[in-house]
Amino acid sequence: MKPTQPRPLWAGRTLALLGIVLVAFNLRTAVASLSPILHQLERDIQLSPAAVGLLGMLPPLCYAVFGIITPLITKRFDLEPTLVVALVALSLGLIGRGLAGDALWLIAASTLTFAAIGVGNVLLPPLVKRYFPDRVGLMTSLYVTALSVSTFVPPLVAVPVADAAGWRVSLGEWGLVAAVALIPWIVLLLHPDGRRQPARPEEPQPGLLRYALRSPLAWSLAVLFTVAGFNAYALFAWLPSMLHDIAGTPPAEAGALLSLYAAMGLPAGLVVPIIAARYGRVRLLVAIGIGSFAAGYLGLLLVPGTATWLWVALAGAGPLFFPLSLVLINLRSRTHEGAVALSGFVQSAGYLMVAVGPLAVGLLRQATGGWTWPLVLLLVASTVPAVISGAMAARPGYFEDERAA
Repeated sequence: MKPTQPRPLWAGRTLALLGIVLVAFNLRTAVASLSPILHQLERDIQLSPAAVGLLGMLPPLCYAVFGIITPLITKRFDLEPTLVVALVALSLGLIGRGLAGDALWLIAASTLTFAAIGVGNVLLPPLVKRYFPDRVGLMTSLYVTALSVSTFVPPLVAVPVADAAGWRVSLGEWGLVAAVALIPWIVLLLHPDGRRQPARPEEPQPGLLRYALRSPLAWSLAVLFTVAGFNAYALFAWLPSMLHDIAGTPPAEAGALLSLYAAMGLPAGLVVPIIAARYGRVRLLVAIGIGSFAAGYLGLLLVPGTATWLWVALAGAGPLFFPLSLVLINLRSRTHEGAVALSGFVQSAGYLMVAVGPLAVGLLRQATGGWTWPLVLLLVASTVPAVISGAMAARPGYFEDERAA
């Protein structure tokens, strides 16, 4: 089979390029746009800490469920029609959050929103493969960058927009942004000559996926993935409220600090895979992640009002385990089939465990009436499992070799 010859990036596929980037930009806006304005929203809608925890739990839970369901849907309806339906649902869900009249409505609209995002998460890689088989690396970097931008922009604008126009506009405006992402895909559907040959989400071999349930390596990567996500989604849900209570941080500043927390994932996503793949310094990266988590949470526990930005930045550097676990999926598998099975297990199992984080923090805060024990939970949950799983994941070896042993 001849290698795919690169051709100009824009040639005959401008709509697909714009569509992929716009979709990626809409896959994280809902995650970080609620918590900075939670105090304003609670003037109109009564939310218990458990309800806020449930809202924080929805993203990873929906990602896990729809990571499994979406390949089955695309087998019947193909990529572009599935994506268009998901974008319509995303736009309606985001606008619905802004129209919420009570907690149940807010949770229902958020469920629709994150279900649609879960579909988009799965569809992006095969869409890149369909339209840009000659530029997979470049397009992956572009959409991962768009994902990162969509994580740290909403906290920056949430409070100013809410102050100027109300929290409903601050939440619902992202539905209009999602609607813009529909335009290139609708045009492509109306002009099918511009579409590429089928490239569907790949499914792991059942035997390998079943073996992953017994694989120490697979579980070590799933735990690393969980440590990153457990902390990230817990802080996306709770960091602004936490900083307001323990450090007296004003809402706009707390939103900016949440944006700083999210922005720490951008350099990690660019640098960590290179260090792991090219230099093999997995143990060093694990140690840096553990140290960052420990320093960040200890700072918030002991001196939250001093250099708050530093503790938030350190806590935000800890989830470097996310890109590390993703690159290790390829580094610790010999075959394409092994990588697909390992990826499916790590992300599905990981997101299911991640979903517990925001709810656990919310319930612990409700039970204790403060943030000390929730921060202790985050400190322990970010360090102890990472020490054990990181040591195992750093050992040279391959997923398929475990099965053969």
